Amino acid sequence: MPDAVKVGFVPFATAVRGALVVFCDEALKFGPAATKALGDAAATVKRAAATSKFKGKSASTLDILAPDGIKASRLIVIGTGKPSDLKETDLLKFGGVLAGKAGSSNEAVTVIAELASGAMTPEQAASVASGVLLRAYKFDRYKTKKKDADEASGNLAVSLAVSDVAAAKKAFAPGNHIVNGVVLARELVNEPPNVLFPAEFARRAGELRKLGVTVEVLDVKAMTKLGMGALLGVSQGSVRPGRMVVMRWNGGKKGEQPVAFIGKGVTFDTGGISIKPAGSMEDMKGDMGGAACVVGLMHALAGRKAKVNVVGAIGIVENMPDGNAQRPGDIVTSMSGQTIEIINTDAEGRLVLADVLWYVAKKFKPKFMVDLATLTGAIMVALGTEYAGMFSNNDELAERLSTVGQATGERVWRMPLGPEYDKQIDSQFADMKNTGTRNGGSITAAQFLQRFVDDTPWAHLDIAGTAMGAPKTEINQSWGSGYGVRLLDRLVADYYEAKK
Repeated sequence: MPDAVKVGFVPFATAVRGALVVFCDEALKFGPAATKALGDAAATVKRAAATSKFKGKSASTLDILAPDGIKASRLIVIGTGKPSDLKETDLLKFGGVLAGKAGSSNEAVTVIAELASGAMTPEQAASVASGVLLRAYKFDRYKTKKKDADEASGNLAVSLAVSDVAAAKKAFAPGNHIVNGVVLARELVNEPPNVLFPAEFARRAGELRKLGVTVEVLDVKAMTKLGMGALLGVSQGSVRPGRMVVMRWNGGKKGEQPVAFIGKGVTFDTGGISIKPAGSMEDMKGDMGGAACVVGLMHALAGRKAKVNVVGAIGIVENMPDGNAQRPGDIVTSMSGQTIEIINTDAEGRLVLADVLWYVAKKFKPKFMVDLATLTGAIMVALGTEYAGMFSNNDELAERLSTVGQATGERVWRMPLGPEYDKQIDSQFADMKNTGTRNGGSITAAQFLQRFVDDTPWAHLDIAGTAMGAPKTEINQSWGSGYGVRLLDRLVADYYEAKK
């Protein structure tokens, strides 16, 4: 957690400390508090804007050192663009932009949380604060030598001047827990695989008990008793045994049906006997991005005391090619009783999810289930790294996910499902194969998963392009993005708000 980065709220009348950050629209118009704080320096801003061709476009910046006329060591102007185009996600971006600009210094930063039209709402100011924290996150615990800029950014202290301090703090409280959930997911994805193996991942998930989450860890013996042959087949080639972790947050009405989230947690994926090429194999430490998201989500929901009942379940394995590893041609029996012919041991994530999905569907009978997995390279061929692929057997759930994806900036794009694709995974020797042909690879993977959800409303998110190594953004400079935590937290919040 970025504990070294401090964000607080102060009244508009508070004296400026260190650098000053103000916002303007595309007409270079400031709000009244910012105009007052700038005083004679407003003329300097206009001259600097003309020289640097700064036009107040959204998330653009103008940086002036030691400006005349104000008691600030530095003045940073952030453009907000056309007022009518302002979106919720823009406020997060503004926070990220200011953290990126101010993060190289070791001084205090005062932000006048005001748009050209007047003071930001408490929710808008809270979004800016969240953007600061999301951008400031760094994963550098294994560096023994740090650059001066890295040391300075770790001491960033940001004060947001607002019209109502109490209201801003109240609005920020839940968002702060969501940020912590995102950061937790990033931490898990970024950890090296010799540190974060299945048992250690399960132990870290167990720390959610401190927040009131009920956590149950199933070992190999327990999963064998349940008949989880699909998951266990993946883990049998590793000296580090697999785990399944079931987390429950009971914040809703007693006995009310929960909603459920399931994550693929392959802490390292060599491909098994169907071994991957050596190039970039080190990235396969991130093949547990789905499970990381579920743990981060449970942290966020419990932290903000969400009034919902939620189940989070993750299957955690390491896919290795030793003498005991499963082979192409093997047939395994899943917990559902359905048999699976192994064609490619590198199509392992769907095997892990198959047993966890079935377990959750039958034991908890959730209102809906969403699974997340860094499942296929094919989804990146289709969608690149801007959208996660979404597959669903329920139009209402799919529409909700699309809507909250646009609202949070963690976007999803619905992909097709259909019985025609089942032909690719029908097996001559078992009930199904674990992979089809190259064509439609992400779709046949989803068709496979659909066989283990029964009639439960379900969505599958293929996050191979968004959970790790995705392009850096204003609010994320980390290799592990924490994708999905904000998306699914909003899904839960909006779903229960609509049901009131």
